[in-house]
Amino acid sequence: MGLFDFLKKGEQKPANPVKPGTPHGGMADPIQQSRPAQPQAAANMDTYTVKSGDSLSKIAKNFYGDAMQWRKIHEANKDKISNPDMIQPGWVLKIPKQ
Repeated sequence: MGLFDFLKKGEQKPANPVKPGTPHGGMADPIQQSRPAQPQAAANMDTYTVKSGDSLSKIAKNFYGDAMQWRKIHEANKDKISNPDMIQPGWVLKIPKQ
């Protein structure tokens, strides 16, 4: 930018536009590219593998200290659990953190 550039009329555009998500200069960050993308939801979830004799209320009691919180677990796993009274050993359930 020169001394009298403020006198120029019209729209000013940057000489080298920077793409979103890249550092200045437009080059991709090699460190950022090598990191796997983690979903935001995963940061707020634990997992639990269902064992024989488990129920959503027992799992909720273990994680939350309150068996009535079983609905949180059911909501997080609706893709897997169609009937909350029938969970199967070996299923890996997502457990929302409090």
